[in-house]
Amino acid sequence: MRSLIAALVAVALLAPAAPAAQPRASLTDIEDEVMCLECGTALNVSNSAVADQEREFIAELIAQGKTKQEIKDALVAEYGPRVLAEPSDEGFELTAWLVPVVAALGALALVALTARRWRRARRPDEPDGGDPGLDPDDARRLDAELAAFDR
Repeated sequence: MRSLIAALVAVALLAPAAPAAQPRASLTDIEDEVMCLECGTALNVSNSAVADQEREFIAELIAQGKTKQEIKDALVAEYGPRVLAEPSDEGFELTAWLVPVVAALGALALVALTARRWRRARRPDEPDGGDPGLDPDDARRLDAELAAFDR
């Protein structure tokens, strides 16, 4: 009896886990990740005849019970890699991911360097940052005009 229980426990532990159920793909879930080949916009906003053909193709694959990734793979096989809205993350298309990051870092560095230069431009004897002051003649005239308003 013990050996039977031990065998059942061993089989239960060694049996492969049931694959997790993939959520069923839907047209609205796939449309925003696929491009219309005719107009170059996302499929969910395109009204062209080619977009309608792509939607029909996707609907057929959904009816066959395909997963989202299987549908995307079938779209690439049918229409080519241009059909995907998101570029791949390898080869030359990797630049589509890297250029915005590099540009943002460059802009941040430029702002930091500019701020550092502005700080260095201040003179230590002038707390508000570089106003050289008035000419002595202008200062006397200003004082005279301000005194006239005090009367």
